[in-house]
Parts: sequence; structure tokens; C-alpha cells
Amino acid sequence: MHKLMLVDHDPDRSASLEAALLAVGYAHIIRVGQHDNLLNAVRTHQPDIILIDMQSPDRDTLESLRNVSREMPKPIVFFAEQSDLETTRAAISAGVSAYIVDDLPGKRLKSVLEVAIARFQDHQKLREELEDYKGRLQDRKDVDKAKGILMQHRNLSEDEAYQLLRKMAMDRNMKIGEAARNFVAAMALLGDKP
Repeated sequence: MHKLMLVDHDPDRSASLEAALLAVGYAHIIRVGQHDNLLNAVRTHQPDIILIDMQSPDRDTLESLRNVSREMPKPIVFFAEQSDLETTRAAISAGVSAYIVDDLPGKRLKSVLEVAIARFQDHQKLREELEDYKGRLQDRKDVDKAKGILMQHRNLSEDEAYQLLRKMAMDRNMKIGEAARNFVAAMALLGDKP
């Protein structure tokens, strides 16, 4: 079962949400005050899901959520008593997976949490794919730059330069992009820029 961190400064409202969570089977709940350092609390308690219950997100709360989303991404469910389109957009931009306005969802609480977790996981998968594509694109650029240096200084064809880079990578047990970056950096130190 997931470990939940419940953030709320209102003890009555927090107790009500905790009771609702317990009723739908969430037994491991950590309560944190609204004014506690959220990122430090997440580092300390390592929750699987963060639930925030407050009237409306303020600027400090949104900044705390951005920090958590950047440093230690987690599914975040925000229960707000009131909202407007701008506030909702700001919350989603700060990393909130589900933004619920008005009363607690009661019987739907478990499904709201499950949807937030699924949405968060999809978002993380897309983020990882994007980082992978960026890494491969950078590798390709670095390999092309290294090939250009080899072609210029050793009078090699493009295929010969690639094969030489590939051999360097294999000999050093590294990926070709990393070998290309190391080669380009070494050449730059020697003053031989492409």
C-alpha cells in the first residue's frame, strides 16, 4: 500500500481527510503542516503520494510543489475549496497530478488517487523518453563533431572516422557518444578545435 503525505494546516480538515483515506484502505499516512518545508519533509518521509488540502494554493505552496517536482517527483493531489482557471493552471504547471475543487470526493477518493498516480507515471515516462531522445541527439552531435576532427586531422573518410571512434569507445568500454565527447574535449585541450 502507498505511503501518503498529507499536508494541511487545519487539524479538523486534516483529520477528516485522514479518516476518509483510512476508510478506503490507506493506512500509512504522514501528516505535515502547510508551513513545514515540503521538500525536506518529502526527503525525510519518502512518501509515494502527496496530498495537499487547503483553501487555495498560494505562491509559496506552488513554489514548494515546483521544487518537489524538480528534485523528487511524486504524484501530487491537491484538494482546494476554491479556485479559478489561472490558479488551476499554475498548480498543474507546478507538478500537481490531480486538482480537485470543492468537497472531498468521498467514495471516489481511491479512484482519484489511482488516476493521479497513473497520470504521474505517464508524465514521468514521457519525461524519461524526452531525456533519452535529447541524450541520443547530443550523442549524435558529439559523434559528428569528433568525426569532423578526425576527418580533418587524419585525412579519413566519414566511415573510417566513425569506425575509429567506435573502436575507441569499445576499447574503453564506453558508449560512442561519451567517447566522442572525451575525444573532442581532449582535442580542445590540445588547441585543435574543429
